[in-house]
Amino acid sequence: MQLTYFGKLSDIAGTMTEKITLPVTVEDTRALIRWLEDERGWSGVLSEPSIRIALNDEIISEAKPVSDADDIAFLPPVGGG
Repeated sequence: MQLTYFGKLSDIAGTMTEKITLPVTVEDTRALIRWLEDERGWSGVLSEPSIRIALNDEIISEAKPVSDADDIAFLPPVGGG
């Protein structure tokens, strides 16, 4: 699985992209977020309501099944002015 972190999330992750192999317990995007936060000690960073998730280039709003073949992007809110 390819993970991409945008904006401040890349600072938190220490990288903009990474490849991971999913644990067998991670079957959907919600479980992926919980696993990443627990594994990395990110304390709710990815589960903030303002963070959007794109699964294979499509922004999703509810949990969707995931596999090692998927691309996931985490998108923080965009500021403007």
